[in-house]
Amino acid sequence: MSADRSPASVDPSLGAPPLGYEPVPDIFKLPVGSNFGPCSSVAVNSKGHIVVFHRAAHALMEFDAGGTYLRTLVQGVFTRPHGLRIDAQDCIWATDGAANIVVKMDPNGRFMMVLGVKDSSAEWHPAGHLRCFDEPNDIAFGPDGEIYISQGHGKGESRLLMFDPDGFFIKSWGGEGSAPGQFRVPHSIVMSSDAQLFVADRSNERIQVFDREGNFLRESHHPGTPCGLCMCRDQRHMFLAHGHAGKIMKLDLNGKVLGVTGSQGKGPNQYGEAHFIAASRDESALYVADPLNWRVQTLVRC
Repeated sequence: MSADRSPASVDPSLGAPPLGYEPVPDIFKLPVGSNFGPCSSVAVNSKGHIVVFHRAAHALMEFDAGGTYLRTLVQGVFTRPHGLRIDAQDCIWATDGAANIVVKMDPNGRFMMVLGVKDSSAEWHPAGHLRCFDEPNDIAFGPDGEIYISQGHGKGESRLLMFDPDGFFIKSWGGEGSAPGQFRVPHSIVMSSDAQLFVADRSNERIQVFDREGNFLRESHHPGTPCGLCMCRDQRHMFLAHGHAGKIMKLDLNGKVLGVTGSQGKGPNQYGEAHFIAASRDESALYVADPLNWRVQTLVRC
């Protein structure tokens, strides 16, 4: 299929209507003496609990839907927290961009699977089987339990990697570049129910779309730094946390901007970097992780 290209100089959010969400005061009630470090990601489980991944000793913290602290799930393990996803079984998946690992945890934070070798950079067996990652960013899940991992942040090798449900490497694609199917920081990935894989190709200022085997389908351009994707429950729309522009957008699956809010800054609904985004189960609330402002902001539907 030919690429769906928009002029890179045009911001597709121009003229888009307001998103229909407004900020609320900080909802998170942390233990006395505790603070968030740089908040890299956020996710919501089937109970509506909010899990925050941040760069501090107590890296993985769980809160109820009202923001009351429930527990610390993991501490003293992660070097540089990055991406966070919760799967259909409420298992928690996290990427560590400095330690070069991807971990699967049960809902209580007990490690179930570790992909990669801690503190080792990318390495391949002679047969082409991956042993180590090179700055893993995010995780998505295929219809048959396949695991997709994006890697390459800063000087890391920009690729997508596919594993079977047991963690055995299947294939990879990509490489550094701006041609269709290449990447410059594939920062976030989500999969739709019809097995289309969406990749926020951050430094190429675009979202690329692939089938489940990695065949390029189309792309849409989003000038700036498209960082975090969250698939909507209807599987026909998604939210985008648009990086240093500080914008929160709703898109259709062709990349058309349907609504936008937010700006760059430090005030309410302003972001140093809108890094990753999660939604409550009914999408009445959005949670945006901002590592530069050391916080997760909550937006509620107007």
